[in-house]
Amino acid sequence: MKHIDKIRIITGVLLLLTLLIVPLSTPIQNYFTIPNKIVTFQNQFPLKVPNLGNSVKVHASAIDNSEAVNASSFTFTEPGDSQLFYSVMGVPIKKVDVSVLKDVKVIPGGQSIGVQLQTLGVLVVGHHLVNSDNGTLSPGEEAEIKVGDVIMEINGHKIEEMKDVKPIVEEAGKNSEALNVKVKRGNETFNTELKPVLDKKENEFRIGLYIRDSAAGIGTMTFFEPKSKKYGALGHVISDMDTKKPIEIHDGTIVRSTVTSIQKGNNGTPGEKQAKFSIRENKIGSITKNSPFGIFGKLNESIENGKYDQPMPIALSHEVKEGPAKILTVIDGEKVEEFDVEIVSSVPQKTPATKGMVIQITDKKLLEATGGIVQGMSGSPIIQNGKVIGAVTHVFVNDPTSGYGVHIEWMLQDAGVDIYKKEEKQAS
Repeated sequence: MKHIDKIRIITGVLLLLTLLIVPLSTPIQNYFTIPNKIVTFQNQFPLKVPNLGNSVKVHASAIDNSEAVNASSFTFTEPGDSQLFYSVMGVPIKKVDVSVLKDVKVIPGGQSIGVQLQTLGVLVVGHHLVNSDNGTLSPGEEAEIKVGDVIMEINGHKIEEMKDVKPIVEEAGKNSEALNVKVKRGNETFNTELKPVLDKKENEFRIGLYIRDSAAGIGTMTFFEPKSKKYGALGHVISDMDTKKPIEIHDGTIVRSTVTSIQKGNNGTPGEKQAKFSIRENKIGSITKNSPFGIFGKLNESIENGKYDQPMPIALSHEVKEGPAKILTVIDGEKVEEFDVEIVSSVPQKTPATKGMVIQITDKKLLEATGGIVQGMSGSPIIQNGKVIGAVTHVFVNDPTSGYGVHIEWMLQDAGVDIYKKEEKQAS
């Protein structure tokens, strides 16, 4: 019995050691890192997959135009769907679906740009009281118009600028008539009545609302697609400075801008670029979209940065690696310069989301000039391993050397550059 018990103990110990050691072995660890699906581009850098050792072979399906570079690297020359198979002595142990996308290349930016947005309708940014014969009141507030609402129409007249409002208000006031106001609030639209009140002090009819029809600022160009001239910039939405809500745009313009000085950032206080630009001069493109991933539109003509003026491939979110990278931005005049950064972390994102990367400025020259990431640097393209991977978007308030970045694929999507479009089948 003692002999049998001894054998059982030895067998148990061996099984326990096997359970502990096998999962820790490199081939087993690598097996669990093999993805079920990989998305890549044709004619770009070789696709590398985990290597499970000499006894495990990896081969691509015979139907696609793939080429093995070595035991764990493949290139794909045509877009479409493919598979990779891991096998031991001819027996498959793992299949990986590969989606090969048509090659997409963009020209990175880095230029400092001036931005002007024309709002869709006029934006309500506040209420004010009117001194009437019956005391002080705000007709707009009584009509339940709120800060952040957009006035689209008054008495059936489309409102595009602030100057469109005054003559309608004056006429209705003189006739003692209420205004029929069409208001947009978020995704909802409704009508309300608003009666102008005569301000005793100013002797003018007022509606008790502060309104705005445009916004302006500076940022950085991220990329443009050379054939279509579609571009993306900023990497984040432009919000109204008072309401903090995204601006819905009617149209907009981007122009060249010149950085004149920089206010360095400190812990708790973000820095900013000071720049000058003229909205009437040096126009380089239009703005047609303001989204969580930046501003988008079309350039009038190609622009250059003097560093990377040839089309470059892009990286999808799962291809971005922790480690060194570069950004392109302007810290003096209009000169685009290249600076060192570190990708601290990157999240492989299957659906569009902001703040996909955490980056840290490591370049001594840039840290000396700016203290890190500053306002106006948003949109600076990030380049890693010869690919455009995204853009700088936000700074950490308590650590100006670090901040967030957005992945390039989501900016391209909002720019109207369809990177997931598969090759169209020829009609027979």
